[in-house]
Amino acid sequence: VQLQASGGGVVEVGDSLRLSCVASGEIGYGVGWFRRAPGKDREFVAAYSRNGQSMFIAHDLEGRFTISRHIAENTVYLRMNNLNIEDTGVYYCAAAGRRAGGLEEEDYEYWGRGTQVTVSS
Repeated sequence: VQLQASGGGVVEVGDSLRLSCVASGEIGYGVGWFRRAPGKDREFVAAYSRNGQSMFIAHDLEGRFTISRHIAENTVYLRMNNLNIEDTGVYYCAAAGRRAGGLEEEDYEYWGRGTQVTVSS
């Protein structure tokens, strides 16, 4: 499975972006988004549970970020509203594959290369 994230760019504080992640194969329900801010570790952003019945958003991103998907197109989206400077970073999509899926990096088997999001004031 190969994952390709896109949709990043340079935006201003308060703007919105929608990131897309297209998978080369069927990725099932265990998919998620992570991000790495400059100088920081990669952190969880959002995910679907393996059974597809639950969605998880990082607590401090609730209300601004949402995850959605188009199953038939093997595509997962991350909608980000009211962006602030702290949202700057590289955003990665991941697929659980044979792993559990969840809120931790080790829960995912496949990773895309990431797309850069830069929020300027």
